[in-house]
Amino acid sequence: MKSVLEPVKTKTINLLDFDRKGLAAFFVGLGEKPFRATQLLKWIYQEGVEDFELMTNLSKSLRTYLSENCYIATPEIVLEKIATDGTRKWVVQTHCGNRIETVFIPEEGRSTLCVSSQIGCALACTFCSTAQQGFNRNLSTSEIIGQLIVAQKRLGAEKRITNVVMMGMGEPLLNFNNAVAAMNLMMDDFTFGLSKRRVTVSTSGVVPAMYRLTQECDVSLAVSLHAVTDELRDELVPINKKYPLKELMEACRDNAKIAPRRTVTFEYVMLDGINDSLQDARGLIKLLKTVPSKVNLIPFNPFPSSSYRCSNSETINRFKTLLTDAGIITTVRKTRGEDIDAACGQLVGQVQDKSRRHLKLHAAGSERAGAA
Repeated sequence: MKSVLEPVKTKTINLLDFDRKGLAAFFVGLGEKPFRATQLLKWIYQEGVEDFELMTNLSKSLRTYLSENCYIATPEIVLEKIATDGTRKWVVQTHCGNRIETVFIPEEGRSTLCVSSQIGCALACTFCSTAQQGFNRNLSTSEIIGQLIVAQKRLGAEKRITNVVMMGMGEPLLNFNNAVAAMNLMMDDFTFGLSKRRVTVSTSGVVPAMYRLTQECDVSLAVSLHAVTDELRDELVPINKKYPLKELMEACRDNAKIAPRRTVTFEYVMLDGINDSLQDARGLIKLLKTVPSKVNLIPFNPFPSSSYRCSNSETINRFKTLLTDAGIITTVRKTRGEDIDAACGQLVGQVQDKSRRHLKLHAAGSERAGAA
C-alpha cells in the first residue's frame, strides 16, 4: 500500500493558496490532524520561515513531503514609485509575465494597502483607467495575499499595514473564492490578524456574489455606485444592465442586516456635468434612505484618452453639504499618489489582454471619428 505522504514528481502546491480552513482540509487529506494548519500558518506568517525542515513541530515525514511537493511563493516587486505625499505604488510581477499594481497609503493613525484581485478588469467602467486595459485572468489566492506579504516586508516592522482595501485592479467578487480565501488569511489571528472592519471589499455590483459574501465572509462592503439612475449607471458602470439599481440596493440592505450599526460605503466619482448636480445629490439621498450608509465622494482622476473632467471643488462641496444635511455621513476622498498614477481609477499594470478590449475600443473610436 502506498503512503498518503508519497511524493509526486514536481512541486505543484503553493501553500499560500490556502486559508486556514483550506489548509486544514489539505492536511486531513494527507492523513494529518487539522491543527497542522495552524502550526504552518504560524511558521509562514508570524515567524517568516519558508524552509519546511526548520518547522520543528511537524513530523519528519510531513516535513519531507512538504519539501518535495509544496512551495511558498509570492509575486515579485519589480518597480517602486514613491509620491510626494508618501504614497507608494509597487508594480508586481506575476508568474505568467503580467504585472499588477499595489498601492500603500500612509495616513495619520493608520496605513492602508490597496490590493488587486485580477489582472486587468472585465467590467469596462468608462471612468476607470484599469478597465481600459482589458482582462487577462483572476489572481490566485497566493497572488492576492502575496501583495500584502511583499508590501509588509518592503515596509519593515516600523510601518505596519493596518487596513486592506480590495480596490485595486479588477472586480473582487468576480474572483470570489480566491478573494475570500485571501481576506480570510488577512483576518486570521495566526497570520496578519486584521479586524474585519479593517478589511474592505469593493464591488461594482455583482449582486449574486454580494449575497454570497454576506453569508460567507464578514468584511466591510463598499459599492461603486457613481450614478442614481439606471440610465446613467448603465453607461458608467455597464454591469448595471445585468443587475440594476433596485437589485443592487436590495443586496446592500441584506448586507447591512449582518450586525447593528452596520453600514455600507457607497463610492461616488465626481464627474463634471455628468453626475454632480444637486438633482443627482437629491436622487442619491432618496436612493440611500433605506440603507445604513456612508458616502465617499471621489474626485475624478484623469488618464489618457478619458473624455471626463473632475467636478470643481465648489460643486463637490455643495454636493457633500446636501448629503450631510440629510444625515448621511459623507467624506471627500483625498487624492493620494496622483503624481505617480496611484490614485483611484489610475492603476494600469501590464495586461496581456484576452478580452480584445483594445481592438473593440479602437473600432468604436474609428466609428465615432467617421461619423464626425
